Formats: sequence, C-alpha cells, structure tokens
Amino acid sequence: MKQISSILIASALVVVHAGAQSTTTTPSTGVGTGASGNNIGTGGGTANTTGGRTTGLPTTPSTSTQPQVDQIQRPIFLSGQVMMDDGSPVPSNVTIQQVCNGTPKSVAYTDNRGHFSFQFGQSNGMLSDASEPGSSDIRSSSSGFGSAQSAGGSNPLSSNPFKNQMNGCELRAQLAGYRSTIATLFNRTSMDNPDVGTIILHRMGASEGTSVSATSMMAPKDAKKAFEHGMQSLMKNKPAEAQKDFEKAVAVYPKYADAWLNLGKLRAQQQATEHAREAMLKAIEADAKLVGPYIELGLMAAKEKKWEDAGQYLDKGLRLDPIDFPGAWFADAVANYNLKKYDAAEKACRETIKLDLKHANPKAQYLLGVILIEKKDYAGAAEQYRAYVKMAPNAPEIDSVKDQLGQMEKFLAETKEASATQQPK
Repeated sequence: MKQISSILIASALVVVHAGAQSTTTTPSTGVGTGASGNNIGTGGGTANTTGGRTTGLPTTPSTSTQPQVDQIQRPIFLSGQVMMDDGSPVPSNVTIQQVCNGTPKSVAYTDNRGHFSFQFGQSNGMLSDASEPGSSDIRSSSSGFGSAQSAGGSNPLSSNPFKNQMNGCELRAQLAGYRSTIATLFNRTSMDNPDVGTIILHRMGASEGTSVSATSMMAPKDAKKAFEHGMQSLMKNKPAEAQKDFEKAVAVYPKYADAWLNLGKLRAQQQATEHAREAMLKAIEADAKLVGPYIELGLMAAKEKKWEDAGQYLDKGLRLDPIDFPGAWFADAVANYNLKKYDAAEKACRETIKLDLKHANPKAQYLLGVILIEKKDYAGAAEQYRAYVKMAPNAPEIDSVKDQLGQMEKFLAETKEASATQQPK
C-alpha cells in the first residue's frame, strides 16, 4: 500500500487553466485563476497561457471579388432589463453574463435602473468576474486542459452569420446570493428586436457576503459619476480612462469599496501586483462583507504560490459566499492540498464538484482523486479517476491518468482477492 501510494503521488498531475489556451507537461500541480486570467503551478511542470480572449467576428475567405451574403457581418445589439423578484431596487452594475456552450463571459453591466445593452460578439474591456470558471472564471470544458477553445466558448459566429448565430447561447445576471432566470438567444439574428426581455433575480439561501458594496449607496454624487464613467470606459475597452475614473472616485470618496475593487482588477491586469493588492485591501477596509476582494487576493496569492495567504483569503471569501464562486473553491482546494491540509482540500474539491453542474471543470475530479490517494482511500480515488477519464477523454495527460487508475484497480483487486482467501470457510 505504501508503494502504490508513493508511485501514484509522485506521478500525479494537477494543471488547470481557466479562460485561456495552455500547454502542460508532467508532473505539476496548479490552478488557473479565472478572475485575472492567470495560471498557477507548482512542481517541475509548466503551465503556459495566452491569457487572451477570442471575441471578435471572424471572416470567411472567398475567391470571389464580390462580397457574398454569408460573409457580411452585421452587428447584433442586445438589450434588456434586470429586476428583483421581490420588487426591490436593482443594485447598479449587476454583471450580465453571456453563456455559450456552458462557458460564461461577462458582457455588460446594468445601469441604476437595471437596464443593460451590448453588441454581441464584440470585444470589450470588461473586467473578469471572479465567479466565472476558472474560473475562475475561473475558468473550454472551461477550466480544462489546454483546449484550443477560447475563454468565451466556441465562437457562435464562426459560420453562417445569418442563421442561428447564437444557438447554444443565453444571457443571465450575476449577483452573489441570487439565482437568475435565463434569456435564451436561440435562433436570434441581427434583424430581430434587440430587446431580450426581463431577467429576474431570485434570492437563494442567506449569504453573509455581498457582490455590490453597501458603501456605493452612500457615495457622493461626484464619486458616483466618476465610477459610472469608469464602467462605461471599460465597456468601450478604454482601461486607462477607466483607471483614472476609479482613482478619481476613491479620491473623492475613500470608502468606495466597489471602486477600489475595480481599480485593483485593472492594476492586476497590468501586472502591478503590489498596487493591485493595496487596492483590494482598501476595498476590504471599506467594506469587510464585499466578497470580490477576498477572492481576488486569494487567486493572486495562489499565482505567486503563497499558499498560506491564498488559503486565508479564499477561505474568508467562501465563508461569506459559498455559492457563487465554484472556481474559487477549486483554487482553495489546490492551496490546501499544497499546505497538506487534505481534509480542507477534500471539502473544497467536493464543493467545486457540487456547484459545477455542467462539469465545466473535470480537473476537480482529478484533484479529488489525488487527495484521496494521499488519504489512502484508493477505492474513492479510483472512482474519481474514472469520472475524470470519462469527462476529459482527450486531456493531454490522460494516458498517465489511465495508468495510475490501472495501478489502483489492480491493487484493489489483489486486496479483495487476498481478503477473500483469508475468510474462514
């Protein structure tokens, strides 16, 4: 038993990315952070990521000098409204996510009346939401294995731009502690009414944390104006202007937690890690119930392999909101695994799997298997490895996983046979 444990643990690979392409080699242990599009790894392996998003509209080459109908790319504008199920006011800046083939991507924010609008397929400067599969996220079979699929899922505009452009896509609102109704985009074209209707947010179980800070309601007019202009700048893919707006907002109102959070995200995108961390801590200082800064700080620490810090921030954020951040649960599992806190790592993995209804992150099954090997639960580990092989048959390291699974199954069969022969007849 000791021998099989050492062999399997030595060969275990856990490399995950969210929202980016990657290549992997074994052995390595890591996690991709959906919030910032970063890759994290430990050990001797590599985990590289483009960090890019494919959101533009591709063109189709033609040998004809005349434009063909199916080559014309007409913009599709979508709009709608978000409402709370109890009729209460909608918090401003609720995130609207476009979900294509199971992969979410933030595409718009609501205004102070709950309205939103955006151009489908257009690249924008929106900051990644920590709730996206790692997501983030994190997260591609989203948090997956070096898939060539982009962060926004397979592009629904890659073929005939007039027929079923958005099949497999839908819209939802993202707000911690709430579940959203869905606005389907099936068979929608540029000729249709852009209004997708009303999306309703229903409160789920009590969540101590919030995704929108209460401090935003108390911000003075000038600070709110700067913040709203910053959000508009993000939608126009003008991050430099957005950063100036958020800096102005916090200068006018130093307790503006949401502005500090967005400022921190922008700084993280620029690899200004210390300044990003400073902004996140300012957000927590202004509002200790705002979940985003804890998740972002945890993912940043994990990227730097500061596992103690990663576990501390992620644990806090997930206590505030255990529902809306499955990618953060997975990062928490990786942090605790590296800290050899196997019980906590197992719990975090099981939470990831429970919340990942569409199996977007099969790596959670693999990591849980590795953790169970450490705990010498080989039957449980084999079960998780089987699930992983079934859900990710084309993973780059699948042959290694199958080999490990074979070793476990052989060991379990021999143990069962030995136990049977020792039973009194």
